[in-house]
Amino acid sequence: MFRSKTCGELRSENIGESVTLAGWVQRTRKMGGMTFVDVRDRYGVTQLVFNQETNSELCDKANKLGREYVINVTGLVAERSSKNKNMGTGDVEILVEKLTILNESLTPPFTIEDTTDGGDDIRMKYRYLDLRRQSVRSNLMLRHQITFETRRFLDQQDFLEVETPILIGSTPEGARDFVVPSRMNTGQFYALPQSPQLFKQLLMVSGFDRYFQIAKCFRDEDLRADRQPEFTQIDCEMSFVEQEDVLQIFEGLIQHLFNEIKGVSFEGVFPRMTYADAMKYYGSDKPDIRFDMKFVELKDAVSGKDFVVFDSAEYVGGICASQCSGYTRKQLDELTEFVKRPQIGAKGLVYIKYESDGSLKSSIDKFYSSEDLKSIVSLFNAQPGDLILVLAGNKTKTQKALNELRLEMGARLGLRDKNVFKPLWVIDFPLFEWDEESQRFYAMHHPFTSPKPEDIPYLDTDPGKVRANAYDLVVNGVELGGGSIRIHDSKLQNRMFELLGFTAEKAEAQFGFLMSAFKYGAPPHGGLAFGLDRLVSLFAGLDSIRDCIAFPKNNSGRDVMIDAPSVIDASQLEELHLILNLPKTENA
Repeated sequence: MFRSKTCGELRSENIGESVTLAGWVQRTRKMGGMTFVDVRDRYGVTQLVFNQETNSELCDKANKLGREYVINVTGLVAERSSKNKNMGTGDVEILVEKLTILNESLTPPFTIEDTTDGGDDIRMKYRYLDLRRQSVRSNLMLRHQITFETRRFLDQQDFLEVETPILIGSTPEGARDFVVPSRMNTGQFYALPQSPQLFKQLLMVSGFDRYFQIAKCFRDEDLRADRQPEFTQIDCEMSFVEQEDVLQIFEGLIQHLFNEIKGVSFEGVFPRMTYADAMKYYGSDKPDIRFDMKFVELKDAVSGKDFVVFDSAEYVGGICASQCSGYTRKQLDELTEFVKRPQIGAKGLVYIKYESDGSLKSSIDKFYSSEDLKSIVSLFNAQPGDLILVLAGNKTKTQKALNELRLEMGARLGLRDKNVFKPLWVIDFPLFEWDEESQRFYAMHHPFTSPKPEDIPYLDTDPGKVRANAYDLVVNGVELGGGSIRIHDSKLQNRMFELLGFTAEKAEAQFGFLMSAFKYGAPPHGGLAFGLDRLVSLFAGLDSIRDCIAFPKNNSGRDVMIDAPSVIDASQLEELHLILNLPKTENA
């Protein structure tokens, strides 16, 4: 046999046993007449010992081993003289009696250890080697744990796992679809699903009252740290439920995952916050509540002092950072440059220092007296030693910038500890958002989200005032998932389509099958989907979801390992009756 034990399981109690191991050579070290080889597999690393005096031929063979050679060894487990507390097997070593080289290896393009010398590009090109590193492998093991425990919890709650199609029809109302040409249906295309939304609603009509799926989803969007063109959802739907039923079930799932995997328990139910309050106090629909620093609106308090920046602004707001009055001019200039970055977009930053001796220093001393500044400071309940930072301008843009400033200050003050978890439900989202360019409403979530029953009359009089029966779960400023109670009434659904600018013909073409299903007794239903990639990333303390995906794409949406996407053969295009109309290059 190739192995009787793994490279991660031997301990002191195995001393004296004869064992066979198989794995990859991580490193070799020659010390006098002794050669030490670390052999690695998925489970860990074990030290092998070769002695020139007792078996020179075997030791010579060991000295020729290169990094990542695949080997098979048999030997005696012995107590290690210089123990390594950083290794699970650090109390023992193997006195090798037999060595077989199963496969040689080229010298790897980077060091395959937790601390590697490989940059992102080279590691993604050789991802199969990068996955040998324990730090990367542990992320995938964590992903397995989360999916396993998710299935276990949902099974205990009577959910059925049902697969839905990957090749579906295009419904281009949200993000861009990935489209797939159909050879058997000339000139027609499938789309890859952005979510299983329509099919899970059909499953509710079918009577499968509790569905879930670990579902692959696809969106042709510009990428960032928490976004990939293909991603995975824990997708769930329930019949005969109201919002509270959904929140309780899936709060239970998150509690279960944190408890089983992280050993973290939460006291009481997760707090709830309306979308309106989230925007008012944090400028974000996914607020990080590990720390306070809520926004304070100042427009009324600071207007009328001939300071044109405040007087002309639609919105003036600020945050109070505790014990930061010692910030130097250089640090304040850094913060000013931070908020003026194009992606943040503020024009400047106003500060008020509440010195430890009780005095006030500000960048607006010319316009505001000491008493004026005291009245502003009092609105923040500030204490000596605090620093108040103020932004002004367009309300939406300024709140967004103030949110970024708040997060930056939280990070600088060490308030965003990755080992502290603060969950929050954000509820009562607007049903619609208005687009100035197209002069029409869009669904903030999707067209099947139910309005709050008490807000339905506003659909005819003031659609922008209608709240959605929708909810997001946020942990540490990360939107882990969200969902809604769905519309199950055909008349209400048709009214929703009208408000979103669908003609009757367009609605029928894209969603006729769903509308038809609703005519055969659709139950009240609702659901939620968690981003599995984001969930794993949060548990692992990662900054990018790419690090918890086995074979991710880069920021250009490319898989550099297999060089995809790629040009396809002309015969394939001909078979699909496709002609490429490529943009002209500058040199063409």
